[in-house]
Amino acid sequence: MNADTAELTLIEAEPARELTTPPADRSPMGQMVTAMQKGASLADVREMMTIQREWEAGEARKAYNVAFSKFKAEAVHIVKNRQVTDGPLKGKSYAELHSVVDALTPALSRHELSASWKLTKDDKDWMEVTCYLRHSQGHEESASMGGPPDTGGAKNQIQARASTKSYLERYTLKAICGVAEGGEDNDGAGAGKAPEVPAELLAAARDASMLGWKALAQFIKDRTEAEVKLLEPESDKLKAAAKAADKAAKGAA
Repeated sequence: MNADTAELTLIEAEPARELTTPPADRSPMGQMVTAMQKGASLADVREMMTIQREWEAGEARKAYNVAFSKFKAEAVHIVKNRQVTDGPLKGKSYAELHSVVDALTPALSRHELSASWKLTKDDKDWMEVTCYLRHSQGHEESASMGGPPDTGGAKNQIQARASTKSYLERYTLKAICGVAEGGEDNDGAGAGKAPEVPAELLAAARDASMLGWKALAQFIKDRTEAEVKLLEPESDKLKAAAKAADKAAKGAA
């Protein structure tokens, strides 16, 4: 056997490679590519691109709803850390903007959500701020609020506008996140503080609320009277989270 014959024998002896067909891409974009390969018209391609954008927007909206319901289940607590020292609201407490942001940001980030503001109206006698809550997949919701510059006290023009802007940012952020401020910060003194809910019980209740109203109701039904009493301070938050979960489930259907 000469060299040419040996080489030919090796080539013929090489096992045939099995060809595999990749799974078909059933997304609108995948179907558009397939249609282009089959000679679809430009009008057809444009219509498919519109369908693709609508499909992506729908998927992003579903992801936002799921993430938001999980965020709500965390029942973020915002402490009123500042007291009004003058004016008609003297003695009243509220949470400063940084306190609201610090409380919300970690929970939002855990669920791929983020908040930002835009000054959407900046006239001499009126300002409007819009707060945007966005999910990493692109869907966003917004809340807007307006008001005149805060000229109370001894503020100059810039301070008056800055005060109103901060106020509007605080309230639009709370509005878009569906949260409210809790009790005052008493520096750990614990005066009149309600019994703390055991971490395991609260975590289980939150898990149930994330599954919807029916699951939460069954969870409460299975608890002892003492456990139900411990959960009472968290009742409104758990109910809100359950309703949000049901709403998200309907939106994803």
